[in-house]
Amino acid sequence: MKSYGQFCPVAKASALFCERWTALILRDLAAGATTFSELKRGVPLMSPTLLSRRLKQLQAEGVVERRKASSGRSYSYHLTQAGAEFIPVVEALGMWGQRWTRRKLAEDEIDLGLLIWALERSVRADAFGDRRTVVRLDFTDQPDGADVWWFVNQDQACELCVDDPGFDIDLYLSCSLPDMIYIVRGDLPLTRAIESGRLEAHGGSRMQRALGTWLNLSPLAQVTSQRPDAAPV
Repeated sequence: MKSYGQFCPVAKASALFCERWTALILRDLAAGATTFSELKRGVPLMSPTLLSRRLKQLQAEGVVERRKASSGRSYSYHLTQAGAEFIPVVEALGMWGQRWTRRKLAEDEIDLGLLIWALERSVRADAFGDRRTVVRLDFTDQPDGADVWWFVNQDQACELCVDDPGFDIDLYLSCSLPDMIYIVRGDLPLTRAIESGRLEAHGGSRMQRALGTWLNLSPLAQVTSQRPDAAPV
């Protein structure tokens, strides 16, 4: 961590929090990620070595603490009070980003793994009721092996399956990867996506009505772009 060589508290905080990846690590810790593998999924372009080093830096600064599991075989990571106090700043960054940086997706922003991880982390498993419910998501523009995903919702938890779990499908979803990212980001309203055919949803009427609740989009998805060159997707 490089210092700005100033006693100013803005400089002191910036030296720690403005390093690349740090805000994203704190974002994911605030969202419930606790294991190294979970944190790595949230920053797929960050090397494991750099992630490990950054976590150690945040621990040394009292922003993150590492706890040993009861089994003694693994560790989990958690925000300290100092780290939790920075989360409103992360949320403000997200709000500003929604207002002023949104435009059509660049090629390097169309990330399947990050989208799937975001869905797995955010969906409401209880949206369809108490019984086990399976949602199948097909990406029309992805190659075999990366085009079909299953979400098994039961016992108030969602399990992501990369292979057919063998249960009856309750809700089929089909769309392109960019369009699903636009839906999650809030650029493409769910109702418009379905009405226009950009998202196909097949299942019982109760399943379809609960889709928006299941997706559980971030409050940031409701923030409209303020860019003068913003155009509907």
